[in-house]
Amino acid sequence: MTDCIISACDLVHVFASKSKGTADVRALDGLNLKIKAGELTALVGPDGAGKTTLMRLIAGLYQPSAGQLKVLDIDVAQDPQSVQDRISYMPQRFGLYEDLSVQENLDLYADLHAVPQDIRQQRFERLLAITDLTYFTQRPAGQLSGGMKQKLGLACALMRTPDLLILDEPSVGVDPLSRRDLWGVIEQLVHEEHLTVMISTAYMDEAERCDQVYIMYEGKILKQGSPQQLCEDVKGLTWELKPPQEMKARVLQAHLLRNTAYITDAVPKGNTVRFMTTPQQPVLPATELPEGVSAQSREAELEDAFMLILHQIQNQQDQTAIDHDAHLPSDKNALKSEPDQAPVILVKDVVRKFGDFTAVASTSFQVQRGEIFGLLGPNGAGKTTTFRMLCGLLPATSGALEVAGMNLRYARAQARARIGYVSQKFALYSNLTVLDNLQFFGGAYGLSGNKLKTRIDQALTQFHLDLHAKSGDLPEGHKKHLAMAAALLHEPEIIFLDEPTSGIDPIARRAFWSIIGELADQGITVIITTHFMEEAEYCDRIAIQDAGELLALGSPQQVRQFAGSDILDMNSAFIAIVEKARAAQKT
Repeated sequence: MTDCIISACDLVHVFASKSKGTADVRALDGLNLKIKAGELTALVGPDGAGKTTLMRLIAGLYQPSAGQLKVLDIDVAQDPQSVQDRISYMPQRFGLYEDLSVQENLDLYADLHAVPQDIRQQRFERLLAITDLTYFTQRPAGQLSGGMKQKLGLACALMRTPDLLILDEPSVGVDPLSRRDLWGVIEQLVHEEHLTVMISTAYMDEAERCDQVYIMYEGKILKQGSPQQLCEDVKGLTWELKPPQEMKARVLQAHLLRNTAYITDAVPKGNTVRFMTTPQQPVLPATELPEGVSAQSREAELEDAFMLILHQIQNQQDQTAIDHDAHLPSDKNALKSEPDQAPVILVKDVVRKFGDFTAVASTSFQVQRGEIFGLLGPNGAGKTTTFRMLCGLLPATSGALEVAGMNLRYARAQARARIGYVSQKFALYSNLTVLDNLQFFGGAYGLSGNKLKTRIDQALTQFHLDLHAKSGDLPEGHKKHLAMAAALLHEPEIIFLDEPTSGIDPIARRAFWSIIGELADQGITVIITTHFMEEAEYCDRIAIQDAGELLALGSPQQVRQFAGSDILDMNSAFIAIVEKARAAQKT
């Protein structure tokens, strides 16, 4: 066998249209790649780039429409079973049996893979040890946290040692602590068992851990190389600056994107704004910056290279990944530094119990009108329970909750009429078109006639939605936009967003946060949960929960300082705060 474990030549895959008058979807369009044995390879790209389709072809689950694909020197189209006998594939929604215990799931997959009895127990012990599931073997899989489910899924996929391990976005919806642990398991297996691993991910810091990175777009490979090689393209283009006193980082970021054509990308990070200039104008003129602010060069990261490549290809197609005019606040709003002072949400000594289990323990905070408030925490921390109580979907066991001036103990229905809610999972009607969904939910909110038509027209424009598209066929990022558009139709005072950017790529996340910033500048209060800790930098204030307890509350800068004076990024701050609290509980 050659050292090339995967070889694709002019690979094409077309999904035939399921409805009359709708065009076929060309998911892969003449794709070429070669992956060596023993490497950890990442696939990155926007939603709809073809990553999952490629992985399913490699796993022998689809037949190519054209071209050639060899895996382990086997033509997959001719003999998919021989490939499947030698690989392990973990899709985005791994098939755990939630009514079975951890051990019963492992037993089932050992049977499916025909793992010999004499090595089975040794394999169990090793996988349970490296995934930290040794003490949870009798727990039903359905009662595990999101991170533990992902680790169990990985353990099931590795009941045998495969010649190739394929992981399709294994860390989607997983908190930073669980994500770190999951990657520890992957890297340990790669090192000790010399596994060849292909992984798709929406996290650029995960892709930076890999030997090779393939950037996909519209069914093709745009560029490939090691993270270091890809970063060469953006050397001399990466900068950072500190906002003037009293200006928030997200406000400065919006100002930069709106007011200069020399910036390709900008994001808040720490107490700075990191930005990237164009190759045509690598040094930003001082006149393009707010008075008293100067830019400092910084080391290039893989996400910079990814954003530059994607922007360049989209500009060639005369498209723009982030529509600045549609999503960014006007200059007048951008100069607002503080939201109105009147609190719109009051939470005082709130407790929620399920039987003997306390999901939320004596939590207190308040949120002001026009504020972006982030609710962060590991899987199972109590965030969703807090969300459901604030939305009036779940009563508190004790304590006081007020939303939009309404006491939720007595006026939950009235409060719900003044809020919008976007759930973590797509909750619209997949078999209806975009327009049908907006008309249905607009009617449910009491809109009709010209007012409903006007609001739908505004939503279609703001979120760049195709009114005739079937909702279930939309890319993940577009589904999130549709859900948000539906939640905003009745012009709520408050919108709750439960992990709205989970599973979508960096370009789509930036566009989404531009919209969120615009909503806040219009006076709409935004309550959001996220597992992307860098997104916490967009928030005015954040709260970190774990095991139902409120561990930290304040501005991003205050929370970083609380975690430790030497901690500069929110991901490290989050992990430090949660681990410190857990260690204190054990003593």
